[in-house]
Amino acid sequence: MKIIFLDNDGVICLGSQWGGRDKKMKKFIKETGISEIKLMPAHIRLDSFDKKAVNVLNDVIGKTGAEIVVSSDWKLHATLEELQELYLENGVMKAPIAITENMKDFDPETHGLFSWKGWLERIRVVEVEKFLKDNPQITHWVAIDDLNLGKHEDEGPGLQNFVLTRRPMNEGIKQSGIKDELLKYLL
Repeated sequence: MKIIFLDNDGVICLGSQWGGRDKKMKKFIKETGISEIKLMPAHIRLDSFDKKAVNVLNDVIGKTGAEIVVSSDWKLHATLEELQELYLENGVMKAPIAITENMKDFDPETHGLFSWKGWLERIRVVEVEKFLKDNPQITHWVAIDDLNLGKHEDEGPGLQNFVLTRRPMNEGIKQSGIKDELLKYLL
């Protein structure tokens, strides 16, 4: 089994889409009278994906047969079923098969990660590593994120199979060379 651990913001939901949910929510409230965010459909309360970024993701999936596991913190704001629907509505050829476990209460000091990276990066690395440990059938994998989850000298733990999307925030997975880096880990 081949897996793409996928972050959303800064990867397929880019800077130009951020805040689109505010307009969608205002319109939804006006049309339905429902103002409680948790009662709104996911496509209303979350931002949309960049169409060109989705095309790149679909090309990688098409060439490798990889499945998507959502590692994004969007998992805190929507169920797997809602994310599956959202991905398909945004043109992704495969819905995610899973989300990484939410370990927001993870204590990095008990795992020997005292000063390594930021809190979000530490948690995301541990969540991906736990998913890999719990799913030994995974033969190829890559994580893509705008947070630096990779291994670096003198910085402690990190993910070996990692692709970083760099600034500017309106490029994400569309950046030159990113697709080739993903394919390197999945083929």
